[in-house]
Amino acid sequence: MKPLTAFLDGFGSTWLLLVRVVSHSGSLPRQFHRFIDQCYLIGYTTMPIVAILSFFIGSVLALQAGYSMQNFGTQQFIGSLVGLSMARELGPVMVAILVAGRVGSAITAELASMKVYQEIDALETMNISPARILVMPRLAATLVMMPVLTIIGDLVGWFGGAIVADLTEIISIEPEAYFAVLRRYTHFSDVLNGLIKAELFGFAVVLVCCNIGLNTRGGPREIGAAVTRAVVVSLILILVLDYFVTQVLMLVSS
Repeated sequence: MKPLTAFLDGFGSTWLLLVRVVSHSGSLPRQFHRFIDQCYLIGYTTMPIVAILSFFIGSVLALQAGYSMQNFGTQQFIGSLVGLSMARELGPVMVAILVAGRVGSAITAELASMKVYQEIDALETMNISPARILVMPRLAATLVMMPVLTIIGDLVGWFGGAIVADLTEIISIEPEAYFAVLRRYTHFSDVLNGLIKAELFGFAVVLVCCNIGLNTRGGPREIGAAVTRAVVVSLILILVLDYFVTQVLMLVSS
């Protein structure tokens, strides 16, 4: 019964936090400097990791698919497999997992520290809403940077697959043929579906991490527990959302 109560408490407090953020959305222009700082932390500092992982994910995908498809004489379609996989699933999911592990944990640790050491209480005493100055800039920056990171991940993954397909002797597909097939079977709607997923994943992860950080109770030990809980909940949330969002997008496009 206790896990169910904890789930309902967390679910309800997350929605209440979202309502408070939306009620303060008109003040976002006055938080522009905080918004820019969060864009730098969420987007720019995460970009190299996204590029490295995307390159090797695209490379491994092309390598594995190439050896399997070569047995059926269909290795010329590797470009379409890598293109669709990165655009629709691997790109947004990988970026969301990176954001959860790197950005979400940092957000939770920062806000939990502020809560434990009563800085949040001090803000509320001065009639300053934590949702306005701490949560809203982070959510806005996430909505801006998630599509950027996802597009970079898609492009780098595609190029990684092209390099492996060209240099691996058993596959041996020239980049021109690889990208011709990729362009033929990977449409803008596929990329758009991935961007929609990335937006939803990023928004949900940052909102949950902010809520867990702001509701941390106890001493310094609870900060580590809150970070662990935030990352675990975020990863589960990404995969659950991925299933349901995929179902909805398939129904819409059919």
